Amino acid sequence: MRTRNTATLLGAIAVAAAVTLTGCAPSASTGATSTDPVSQADIDKALDTETTLTYWTWVDGIQESVDAFTEAHPKITVNVVNVGQSADSVAKVRAALQSGKGFPDVFQVGYDYIGSFRQTDSLLDLTPYGGAELADEFTESAWNQVADDEGVWAIPQDSGPLGNLYREDIYAAAGLDAAPVTYADFAVAAETIKSATGSYITNMPGNDMPQWIGSLWQAGVKPFDYSGGDEVGIEVNSEGAKEVFGYWQDLIEKDLVSVDPDFTDEFYQGLSSGKYASWVVPAWGPQFLTGTVADTAGLWRAAEAPQWNEGESISGNWGGSSNAVTAKTENPIAAYELADFVNTDAESTLHLANDASLFPTTVGTLESAEFTDAESDFFGGQQVNKLYAEIATTVDPDFDFLPFTEYVNTSFNETVGTAITDRGDIVGALDDWQDKLVSYAKQQGFTVK
Repeated sequence: MRTRNTATLLGAIAVAAAVTLTGCAPSASTGATSTDPVSQADIDKALDTETTLTYWTWVDGIQESVDAFTEAHPKITVNVVNVGQSADSVAKVRAALQSGKGFPDVFQVGYDYIGSFRQTDSLLDLTPYGGAELADEFTESAWNQVADDEGVWAIPQDSGPLGNLYREDIYAAAGLDAAPVTYADFAVAAETIKSATGSYITNMPGNDMPQWIGSLWQAGVKPFDYSGGDEVGIEVNSEGAKEVFGYWQDLIEKDLVSVDPDFTDEFYQGLSSGKYASWVVPAWGPQFLTGTVADTAGLWRAAEAPQWNEGESISGNWGGSSNAVTAKTENPIAAYELADFVNTDAESTLHLANDASLFPTTVGTLESAEFTDAESDFFGGQQVNKLYAEIATTVDPDFDFLPFTEYVNTSFNETVGTAITDRGDIVGALDDWQDKLVSYAKQQGFTVK
């Protein structure tokens, strides 16, 4: 149900994205309603009706999974459109929904943007179509990003559990024979590596908020709280957050960790030249390195991310996305069935993992020998998939994002990000970030817890 602050809240999205979405209840054109569970007869009828669906995604290789779906349901035609990565896709979906034409039936959306689409009633609640029954198919951490007590808003597609990729040759040159087990060990290793080799143990940029959010996630820090409606929780300057950022600030001040902007030429050169001895990065990192710094093949190894407390095995998440169905679709049943098939069919998820480089979220694929037993020459024959599959089960499942991700990101860059780049008072900048977020949320009509 919309609250009394709906009009103002919609303005929050308009300010953040420069476009306003209009909500719409799901169409019942194929026998479904927005609240009543669909029957098998409804499903059979929808899948046996000539229907054209539009599927917006940025995944190369998704066509094979779509073709398998249409082969099973020949009355359904699916037009796959690559609309660019997450931020570009979000803007295009919003614009299309606002115009009321040209919008997709199914679209790929990062977990951190789901809340903003929920806020404008733009997502179909998948519960009546069987969405809630999929929970056991996925890791708990992935499922909790798309579902809550109010509904199921998308189907997980991929995730980014954090591990540690490191240069074995650089570590060996510094007299280290394994990756650090704890962050305390990591700090000691940073000094040893810098003294012996001149390399930084890692890079922590000021232009990539999601990386820092992943670090908070792993530490059990909950900077955001949102479960729909007009109330948000914001605590980016909690004692826990300051401890995490303070840890990194100390290493940055000692010039043991670099702050190069990531995904730039300078960053790629640093990965290739050995400027960075390791990278605490998600499960998409191994494939990224393989394609980006092929000249370093055989030098890298993978390990669990360092732990904040000795003896624990806890990870965070950086990245990942899902498939949502727009509330305006005229074919909700068929759209849901497409999203379901692509992301739960065993052959489809294995294809997406092995051929399209999406780290899987389904328990079945994470346990499949066809995925886990692959040996990577780039990582010296290591079974990197198996390692990350184990890490995926250790991601803290309790983590929220705010429903205005764009502003969260830009305000981070203006405050904490600037302090990181300038090697300044990073911890102090958390207070500035907190003030900006709270002020913005209240201006847009949210109640801040």
